[in-house]
Amino acid sequence: MDVRFAWMLCVLCLVITVRAFTQEGFKEVLLKQLGLSEVPKLHKRDLVDLVIPDHVRNKYISMLKRHRVKRRALPSLAGILRGIPGNAGEVLYSDTTTRQNLIFDMEGRIPKNSEVTMAELKLFKKPLDRANLPAKQSHRPVSNARVSVYWVQRQHDGTNRTSLIDSRLVPIRESGWKNFDVTQAVHYWLRNKRREPMFLEVWIEGERVGSHASEMAKAVRFTSQDPKDKALGKPELVLYTLDLEDYGGTGDCKEEAVPGKSTCCRQKHYISFRELAWTQYWIIEPAGYEAYRCSGGCLQLPSPLRRFSYGERACAMAESSPLPMMYLIKRGNRTEIEAAEFPNMIVEKCSCVTDG
Repeated sequence: MDVRFAWMLCVLCLVITVRAFTQEGFKEVLLKQLGLSEVPKLHKRDLVDLVIPDHVRNKYISMLKRHRVKRRALPSLAGILRGIPGNAGEVLYSDTTTRQNLIFDMEGRIPKNSEVTMAELKLFKKPLDRANLPAKQSHRPVSNARVSVYWVQRQHDGTNRTSLIDSRLVPIRESGWKNFDVTQAVHYWLRNKRREPMFLEVWIEGERVGSHASEMAKAVRFTSQDPKDKALGKPELVLYTLDLEDYGGTGDCKEEAVPGKSTCCRQKHYISFRELAWTQYWIIEPAGYEAYRCSGGCLQLPSPLRRFSYGERACAMAESSPLPMMYLIKRGNRTEIEAAEFPNMIVEKCSCVTDG
């Protein structure tokens, strides 16, 4: 195949992908990638007592980590982030063994004209109290516990809905600060536009299925997990922000772009799976994501070149990245959970391309 023709086909694919970021276009792309002819008929009752199998959750977490490394690498290495010291969170609830709810006051914490590029939840793991370990038995050794962090969204009807943010294995016999990437939780909170604190939920579970692993996990204690604990080392939320005055990001729109009247740039465009009627019970994770879209105009080629079948130049996606998702699938009367990484879901870079 001629190289120039191949490049033109590639450009055409990118333009089609960009146009797919409308609700209907997004739906068509999603159905096509899943091999479905229509959206599964799912209801709120399908989420009741929903259990995510370990292998599906581990697959999703693995995809999230690969994606985060790419998204965080450049600003972290550039040394342009400013750290905002962590503020301590209150413990709303704790059962002292497997779960605790944290609340963080976010009022005034994020400077104006800045973007939160990274956020870390810091939990201090207390030294191991061997009295909490189960009696030795002839089990396969357990070295770690799985600690998962969820963002809690308070619904208008009084119920809560959680979204998995980060999950990692924590050595049972080690103490000290353990950091969790909660960037997406802060982004969710910002998108919610509610004047309320941010709620996080921490779960401590066995590193694998089985009662022995679950019992070993109960030996993991974080400072303040016990409401009576007055020790130092309370949960902290540390934010890293980018000053948009100095680092607006190459190719990112600084204000609302007007097609034909502004230079081609990448504009923020958030898709909320919780607010779209056809996705709220279908897509389990994430709650939504920053898809971005290309806006603005492009300088046109001189008229003589149009005699050689060159068309107008348009602002279109030049680079993209995938989005990991967990979703429900109906198989007969059964509802199952699957995880997959969908390509070309996030616009990374916009550029002017020529039609024809």
